[in-house]
Amino acid sequence: MLHESSLSDAADRLWEELPGHRVEILNGSIVVTPPPDGPHHVTLSWLIVECHKAGDRRAGLRTVSGIGLWLPTGPEDYAVPDLAIVDEDFRDALVEKNCYDPRVFRLVLEVTSSNWTNDTATKVDVYARTDVPVYLIADRKHDEVLLYTDPVDGKYPDPTRYKRGESVSVPESVGVVLELSVDILLDGDD
Repeated sequence: MLHESSLSDAADRLWEELPGHRVEILNGSIVVTPPPDGPHHVTLSWLIVECHKAGDRRAGLRTVSGIGLWLPTGPEDYAVPDLAIVDEDFRDALVEKNCYDPRVFRLVLEVTSSNWTNDTATKVDVYARTDVPVYLIADRKHDEVLLYTDPVDGKYPDPTRYKRGESVSVPESVGVVLELSVDILLDGDD
């Protein structure tokens, strides 16, 4: 990769060479995540349906997966959350390379995979510094769901932790009323 002209070029090349993998630049480093497993996909599909039933479109929102969030943490930094609830006019906030201005993101969600520390540490930091108002993590490694809200001075307060058998109430500030089962968030099935 030494012949690449930028970190972004190297990330693009990895994306082309590793189909199905997610390539991100976090804090100036390329991060590659393997393709999600079946339960991961089922969780995201379920969430999209739940958001639709909650009236995301009527509320002027869109629930989307696979779009990038431009990060102010480095000149080429971006993340690709598993799922996001964004303003309906998010397309007007395109920065570059399928990455959008953070101001249109109301909630981002990550379902942990084999490189879970990116979701539970690195992304907690970068999403807080980006002022993402709500960050929800289905932490399959530790069998819990974490809800981070309302960052102050680039840091989230301690998360609210949810265990199996509980439901997560998505903050009203997102714009839709959602009660999400911890079990389904973790397992992808009820």
